Amino acid sequence: MKTERFKAILLEGDKDPAVEVPFDPATRWTIPTTRLGPGRHGHPVQGRLNRLAFESVVVPRGGGFFLLISEELKAAANLAPGDAVQVVLHPLSAAAGSLPSPATRKSPRRSARRPTSAS
Repeated sequence: MKTERFKAILLEGDKDPAVEVPFDPATRWTIPTTRLGPGRHGHPVQGRLNRLAFESVVVPRGGGFFLLISEELKAAANLAPGDAVQVVLHPLSAAAGSLPSPATRKSPRRSARRPTSAS
């Protein structure tokens, strides 16, 4: 499945911090939603936020789709509401392990910088 890249603004709401996802994951990746808890469905994902690796979920809210950002990831990336972020995102395979939930998301890891090639 295709990896998506986009820029977003960190939003602070009445629930978890989040960034708006500019597409419907079910349509873009042709995958169904997963039950995340009682009355809650979404799409388990993994990716990078400003080069920090993470696992989380994309959930529908208010007619849009939002990537939930853990407080740990927010702190590790030194982010505040209103900050612009770079997101790299793709679905998390159920075979890769248990599905993340807001309470059990992995802590962020800094990714190694890749050397750039001269063109």
